[in-house]
Amino acid sequence: MRDNMVLYKEQMVQRPLHFALVDEVDSILVDEARTPLIISGSVERSTQLYQQANQFIRILKNEEDYTYDEKTKNVQLTEEGVNKAERAFGIENLFDQKHVQLNHHLTQSLKAHVVMQRDADYVVEEGEVVIVDQFTGRLMKGRRYSDGLHQAIEAKEGLQIQKESMTLASITFQNYFRRYQKLAGMTGTAKTEEEEFRNIYGMDVMAIPTNKPIARDDRPDLIFKTMEAKFRAVVKEIEELHKKGQPVLVGTVNVETSELVSTMLKKRRIPHHVLNAKNHEREAEIIENAGQKGAVTIATNMAGRGTDIKLGDGVKELGGLHVLGTERHESRRIDNQLRGRSGVKVIQVQRSFIYRWKMSSCAASVLIICVR
Repeated sequence: MRDNMVLYKEQMVQRPLHFALVDEVDSILVDEARTPLIISGSVERSTQLYQQANQFIRILKNEEDYTYDEKTKNVQLTEEGVNKAERAFGIENLFDQKHVQLNHHLTQSLKAHVVMQRDADYVVEEGEVVIVDQFTGRLMKGRRYSDGLHQAIEAKEGLQIQKESMTLASITFQNYFRRYQKLAGMTGTAKTEEEEFRNIYGMDVMAIPTNKPIARDDRPDLIFKTMEAKFRAVVKEIEELHKKGQPVLVGTVNVETSELVSTMLKKRRIPHHVLNAKNHEREAEIIENAGQKGAVTIATNMAGRGTDIKLGDGVKELGGLHVLGTERHESRRIDNQLRGRSGVKVIQVQRSFIYRWKMSSCAASVLIICVR
């Protein structure tokens, strides 16, 4: 991108793009394909309007003043909400051209309050809003939401609002990697996206069989009427497995759920470790001990991709590592990655249930994306 911003050819520094070998290729080329890489510059603008918009949005009521589509994550003011905004800001028509900036701030503030959830989409750390990667569960320090959304979240959380930025150059992962003459990669969950790899990148997917037969014992899904009943069952199963010494890896979708399960286990006085975006400093230590006898590990997607959990002495005889998922992710491949801690196998997607696996040996398959 910097080469694209220079004035003279002599100022360009990047060599031609010949060959790229991408690890966890489905994460980069599919999950984050449309994630823009941005070079930005600061813009001198007042932050007062963010505060005003934030104060107004707080008084609005769901369905009455705004509607929210959970599937598309689209939120917008209703006619009554627009009328309230016009009265609150003393204007005649919110959609008049001279009120474009106000309308934009209200939309972003509404999105910050309704769509963006703390400890799921972002965390607050040392007085700053830090984005959580939805696919890996890791913190994305240094990255900020664009179009004023980050500032709207800062106003929502009562933090100091940072200056806005303007985009000077931008390119997506998809467009960048397509510029390579030859492209290849490796992952354990590419077969389900075979058509997309072929159509978009011109790449073929080849499955490499496991060295040893997969020893995983797949259990049926359990579905509950209420969330409370589901988590009671989760804790009960963990308690039973812990008593006999079998290690358990509990997969959760977000930070909030991982902390909920942790709180319930503390009440039962079950020792455990939590691995999420808030507690990532001890990741290596937690994962190293996750396969030891009696270990209980609660983890977000951080433990679901490319993690090698070694079994301790005597664990194989107890049934191996027991992997327990609390709910399905939006992407089937993320569920498959969690399964991959005990071997890889395609599964049917449903929602609101527990799914369980256990293994007696780690024999995960690998998929290779062939060179284009």
